[in-house]
Amino acid sequence: MTDSPHADAWRPAGAENPVSAENPASAESARAALLAVRAEVAKAVVGQDAAVAGLLVALLCRGHILLEGVPGVAKTLLVRALAASLDIETRRVQFTPDLMPGDLTGSLVFDARESDFTFRPGPVFTNLMLADEINRTPPKTQSAMLEAMEERQVSVDGHPHPLPNPFMVAATQNPVEYEGTYPLPEAQLDRFLLKVVLPLPGRDDEVQVLRRHANGFDPRDLAAAGIRPVASVADLDAGVAAVRAVSISDEVAAYIVDIARATRVSPSLALGVSPRGATALMATSRAWAWLAGRTFVTPDDVKALAHATLAHRLSLRPEADRHEVAGDRLDLALEPTQLRAHGAGRRRQAGFDHGTHAPVA
Repeated sequence: MTDSPHADAWRPAGAENPVSAENPASAESARAALLAVRAEVAKAVVGQDAAVAGLLVALLCRGHILLEGVPGVAKTLLVRALAASLDIETRRVQFTPDLMPGDLTGSLVFDARESDFTFRPGPVFTNLMLADEINRTPPKTQSAMLEAMEERQVSVDGHPHPLPNPFMVAATQNPVEYEGTYPLPEAQLDRFLLKVVLPLPGRDDEVQVLRRHANGFDPRDLAAAGIRPVASVADLDAGVAAVRAVSISDEVAAYIVDIARATRVSPSLALGVSPRGATALMATSRAWAWLAGRTFVTPDDVKALAHATLAHRLSLRPEADRHEVAGDRLDLALEPTQLRAHGAGRRRQAGFDHGTHAPVA
């Protein structure tokens, strides 16, 4: 998470650096606590730094994240380690074809002492919910999840029940096994702020995994691995407030809009990025900039989060090349020529014309 030597060229007039002007001490301590979370998670998970960064960005944006990877790449362990490093309430739900909406949201239970029905909250009433294999549950249950993710509430017997704050869904899915699954509809995919693909570890990382297990590491006992809570709800709240204070120049905002508009006119895409996707990219870019110690967004921040924020919102046309993926179209939209002409001078000053693409996923 290093800055370009010319990053200051993108600082809007009046932007403070490096911390929030409202409460710098709180913002600094919150950033330190959240960066410490990465070190705690690394005690259990090896070689998935991008996924950890994505989880932190989602927490700072009050968004939800979808983790995709083949079995055995530590998707569930990653979220459990994150939960262990945060002083928040967390619950895990294994999604199955027979899971009903009431199993998630809760239900009305008859209380014989009161001679009335009372609401018993389900596992969705938590701060961090691990939705394991979310695509294995039927659409009826997925719709209940959609309300919880978007409205931050659930409705039971016509009565809304607000969810705790903060509330985040970290869902996992397997990309290679489709039997007995229900593909997530576009409306629900769009509710995920980020989608991060967990790759297979490199050789050195895999050797380190084996060494840890040989030395007695037990993924079921994270406390024995030394993971402890290092960030609280107050740290998250302070971080959220600081991220919202991060400024963005007109040129960078126009760059985000141009990326979104380029996907809508691509002949290979049946569905491009909506305005909701553009605002999501702005939010994740601000969080990424704040974690880097800045209060302004650069084009490199946008490029770093573009794939994780936008790729799952795109849909290829049936006639598109079968070897093509939606992310390929997104790469074209990220070309420097998408920056508006009136920002060209600042782009050259910042060295952006020769910048590199470093996506989270």
